[in-house]
Amino acid sequence: MKRYIFLFFCLCSIATFGQIQKDYPYRGVPFTKVKLNDNFWLPKLEINRTVTIPWSFQKSKETGRIKNFEQAVSHTGKLCTTYPFDDSDIYKIIEGAAYSLHVKYDAKLDTYLDSLITLIGKAQEPDGYLYTTRTMGDTTHPWIGKVRYEKEHELSHELYNMGHFYEAATAHYLATNKRNMLDIAIKNADHLLTVFGPGKKAVAPGHQVIEIGLVKLYRVTGNQKYFDLSKFFIDCRGQRKYEKKTGDKDATVWQTGAYWQDNIPVTQQTEALGHSVRAAYLYAGMADVASMTNNLDYLTALNKIWDNAFTKKTYITGGLGQAGNWEGFGPDYELSNHSAYCETCAAIASVYWNHRMFMMYGDSKYIDILERTLYNGLISGIGLDGKSFNYENPMEYNFQKGKLSGENKRSPWFGCSCCPTNICRLMPSIPGYVYAQKDNRVYINLFMSNSTTLEILPKENVTITQNTEYPWQGLVSISVEPNNKSNIQFPLYIRIPGWAKNVAFPTNLYSYKEKSPSSVSIKINGNDVAYSEENGYAIIDRIWKNGDKVLLNFPMTIHQVAANEKVKDNIGKMAIERGPIVYCAEFADNNGATSNLVVPDDQHFSEEFKPNLLNGVMTLKGASHAIQIENNVNVSTKTQPLVLIPYYARSNRGQGEMRVWFPTKIKNLEILTE
Repeated sequence: MKRYIFLFFCLCSIATFGQIQKDYPYRGVPFTKVKLNDNFWLPKLEINRTVTIPWSFQKSKETGRIKNFEQAVSHTGKLCTTYPFDDSDIYKIIEGAAYSLHVKYDAKLDTYLDSLITLIGKAQEPDGYLYTTRTMGDTTHPWIGKVRYEKEHELSHELYNMGHFYEAATAHYLATNKRNMLDIAIKNADHLLTVFGPGKKAVAPGHQVIEIGLVKLYRVTGNQKYFDLSKFFIDCRGQRKYEKKTGDKDATVWQTGAYWQDNIPVTQQTEALGHSVRAAYLYAGMADVASMTNNLDYLTALNKIWDNAFTKKTYITGGLGQAGNWEGFGPDYELSNHSAYCETCAAIASVYWNHRMFMMYGDSKYIDILERTLYNGLISGIGLDGKSFNYENPMEYNFQKGKLSGENKRSPWFGCSCCPTNICRLMPSIPGYVYAQKDNRVYINLFMSNSTTLEILPKENVTITQNTEYPWQGLVSISVEPNNKSNIQFPLYIRIPGWAKNVAFPTNLYSYKEKSPSSVSIKINGNDVAYSEENGYAIIDRIWKNGDKVLLNFPMTIHQVAANEKVKDNIGKMAIERGPIVYCAEFADNNGATSNLVVPDDQHFSEEFKPNLLNGVMTLKGASHAIQIENNVNVSTKTQPLVLIPYYARSNRGQGEMRVWFPTKIKNLEILTE
């Protein structure tokens, strides 16, 4: 259908009604231009399209999220759900559904989206305000205040809802060429311009995302005022005085405004603090604004914050957020395994932030973090069935006083279901992280079977095709075909993942215990090729002709990982990785327990791909010493087989113990009395 052929929204695109003068130096290739046929990712995206999105709409109806809009239309009723930000769940599902419409048109889904958009439009107040809880007349919720935006600086989420709405509206417009949702968004944004801005109301939004949404709306409409409002909201941070509260063990976070990243102006911030999802959304919004204004103060702050977050506060899975009581960052190097929060939404926000950092600087370290997060900390939040979820993603589950710790059972939904709905919109966008361009340079960032056609020079197109069984195998075949049948010269930048070069992490937070002698092999048409390197990329600059084939061979070494010695919880422990995949031991494969396992330093692993296990995974096998206690007195160890599975596939076979970090020796035992 012609109306579905379009230049999809991209963070580095040209606005529909106006030319953006400045933007990211590196342009991500939109997912709409990447046709996926990958054995790892395509089934996951299909499950998202056919199961997760319909399931999320169904649960939204069952739980009253859609009814909230119906009640807002009639201006009567009580909030059907727990939180006033539940409006945003509908918006995020619509965004994911819009992406999916482009991938595979579905007339029934298209019609259903139109019906929801019509309902949302009717729920919008005449002046553009859109917030179902207040519009239905329920002002009893303690988060929303007595008048509009009274508690926006804290928990009302009025602007948060609209940020997600703008993201959904721009996606829907560009996916369908329909203005029905976009016009609602424009009407709301115009309303915000009458309320907020210089000389008007100034507030730092309590939950960031409006900043990203406004920039997306600006890109589509070309209305400079939307962009300016995004920057205004960012610059409002650090201007408010917070009252002291007593009796709260985490009072400092609340007293200073650090929970909202509102303790000091953003240009003075140097540390990742507070709620991790809010924080990463803020940093992504700052990157958007900085890219168009060349705001060096923003960039200086972003670089310092990134260094702090990924040198001192990130889990091996790419997970962010150590502290569950405020869903956020903790002190430097405090990376507890059993209490790790690692919210799925934080992983998604990290992907957005790191991709923007790459587009700013063209450095592979940001894609290294992005890849680690995608394959581990992010997809661990969705069950293999597509309709069971984890909100938290800790590094271990143990029995403590007869109870299994942490969120050890996947749920079909949550009272706060920001994570399931966020997955709906993230999954279909994954092909958009594979490629990037700058001038005539082509960047290959991720490895999955696909094809794309790119314009290298004016009227000079090249089709690039990848074939691979990545992440299970390290062989990647890349075909380069100039479309006009003539030869064309351009530099191809291929990311060499850090793990393939014995670099476990872009910072010194994690390292490999032993260095592999293997090296990355690159051949063109069967011949070894010399290449230069820059910012983690192998650069092949040549005259390309039809039939040229680049063959990469990444060493899929099984690595033992050590944490920085300042991470006290992992002293004397190791984790296991193979390629981009972090592994764990789960109860189902290890005699029902994992908290009693000791894995010696000299352990060697074999690998076996099991197509019928967990939708097909590479397993690792070795041996461990299992601590055994007899008659509550006698302690001994027994050597037993150790089986490891990818961390993302955990919690799909019932409840039980799980562990990522393993002690390598026994130093002492704790004696407990009950």
